[in-house]
Amino acid sequence: MRVVRGISQSVCIVLLLLTCRALSAQNEEHRVRNIVLVHGAWADGSGWKGVYDILVKDGYNVSVVQEPETSFKEDVAATKRVLAQQNGPSILVAHSYGGAVITEAGTDPSVAGLVYIAGHMPDAGENEADDGKRFPSDLSKSTAIKKTVDGFTYLDPSQFHEYFAADLPAEQAAFMARSQVFNFADNFKAVITTAAWRSKPSWMLVAAKDRTINPDLERWYAARAHSHTIEVAGASHSVYVSHPKEVADLIESATLAISKK
Repeated sequence: MRVVRGISQSVCIVLLLLTCRALSAQNEEHRVRNIVLVHGAWADGSGWKGVYDILVKDGYNVSVVQEPETSFKEDVAATKRVLAQQNGPSILVAHSYGGAVITEAGTDPSVAGLVYIAGHMPDAGENEADDGKRFPSDLSKSTAIKKTVDGFTYLDPSQFHEYFAADLPAEQAAFMARSQVFNFADNFKAVITTAAWRSKPSWMLVAAKDRTINPDLERWYAARAHSHTIEVAGASHSVYVSHPKEVADLIESATLAISKK
C-alpha cells in the first residue's frame, strides 16, 4: 500500500513539473520579444548602443529607428517603417522628442506598449513645445538652442555637455555635440492626432537631473497617463546613454508585464 502511495506521489510530482515546464514554455512563446528604439532631437540611434547590447544579450530582437528629423511626419513614417519589419508585437521605446513620435506612431496595431525615456508625451491636440511651457527647462531659458537660416535647430556645441549630457565624460559629450542631427524647428510644434498612450500601457523613466526637459514635466506626463514610473537620481537628459542598465531593466519589465496579460 505504501509502495502504491509512494508511486502515486512520484507521478504527481512528475506531472506537476511537466505542467510547470509547459506553462513556462507557453509564457516564453507569448512573451513580447521585439523592441524598437527611437532617438530624440539632436541625436541619432548610436546613443542606444549600451541599451541595445543588454537587450540583445537577454534574447530580445532589437531594432533602432534612424529618424531623419526633417519633419515630424517623416519621423513617424520612419518609425512605422521599422515596426512593419517586426514579426509579432513590439514594445516601442523613445527618448526626448522621440516620445512625441511614438505617441503618434504607437497607434499602430503591432505596438503592445510604450516606454518613454525622459521623453515628451503629448495628448491629442497638443504639441511638445506648448507642453514644455508648463514646466520650463533650464535649456529653454538658456541661449544654447541655435537655429540655421533654413529652419533647423541644434545645440551650441560649447553648451551641449552642460544641458544635454552632464553625467557623461566631456570627451563623449563633445563627440555627441559634433555629430548631432539638426532637427527641423517645426517638429516641436507638431500636433498629435491620436495619443497612443491613451489606449496602451506606458512606462516612464524620469531623469532626475534633466536640464533639457524639466523632470517635473516628465513626472506630470507620467501621472496623467498613469504610467509605470521610475526615477534615476543624478541622471542627465542623456540617461539612455549614461544609465543603460536602468533603461534596459525598465524596458524588460514592460515586456514581462505585457506578456502576463
